[in-house]
Amino acid sequence: MNTLFIFGMGFSAGHFAHRMKAKGWNIIATSREPVAVEGIDLIAFDGTKPITDFPERLKDVTHVLHSIPPHKETGDCVFNLHARDLEKLPNLKWMGYLSTTGVYGTADGATVNEDSPRHPTSARARARKQAEDNWLSTRLPLHIFRLAGIYGPTRSLFDSIAKGRAKAIDKPGHAFSRIHVEDIAGVLEASINKPHPGSVYNLCDDEPLEPLAVLKTACALMGVDMPPIQSFDEAAKEMTPMALTFWNDNKRVDNSKIKTELGYDLQYPDHRSGLEAVWAEMQKNV
Repeated sequence: MNTLFIFGMGFSAGHFAHRMKAKGWNIIATSREPVAVEGIDLIAFDGTKPITDFPERLKDVTHVLHSIPPHKETGDCVFNLHARDLEKLPNLKWMGYLSTTGVYGTADGATVNEDSPRHPTSARARARKQAEDNWLSTRLPLHIFRLAGIYGPTRSLFDSIAKGRAKAIDKPGHAFSRIHVEDIAGVLEASINKPHPGSVYNLCDDEPLEPLAVLKTACALMGVDMPPIQSFDEAAKEMTPMALTFWNDNKRVDNSKIKTELGYDLQYPDHRSGLEAVWAEMQKNV
């Protein structure tokens, strides 16, 4: 049986875990505070000390997904604590590392692909770049997935709008890319089916857009008025340093490699199809 071990049972990794569980896979995952999840064996791991009996616990693991972000000062806890252990796993066929398109930094609105230089502009993105380099230096069957802005059920503009936190910020020409969580899971499965160790993939939809356009679609689907539109200069005065880093990078991300190398067809190739699916799912739970 294929056995998937996940470092960090977060939003994206959780969707992937349930996708593969439904296909008959055995799933083991780590969590800071493990709670019961049907059909998934959870192990406590907070990144400060190694997992007890790691070699024995993972001896049957065939696939590993690493989704824990590195610390901007101490680096990647999984690499620091378990990289050598992972190299010794006898049955490992595939490993995926979830990174971010933030490693590219800004391209002043131009398009970047997997071969573009990485010039991260924030400490968090620089830590990601270092983590990528560290993992690529190992003997592991590694695949790197650089994720754009992630959204899906329970994590979307609809939630921000409902809580009154959505901001209508006007910064003409400033494009962001995004990816529906189900397409993340789909690409990961496609990579497992067509492994290319050492490959890097951009995960985003076909439609980099100004955030204001996406917010307009979300408000229209909800049937609510748009928040007051602010210029970026005005909005920036009240932004946290972390929020500002989100707006530092202006680029359009090329996703063609997931199509040409993995043969993956996006389930949600644009923001409207993705938001409509999320909204429909939310209405089922009302």
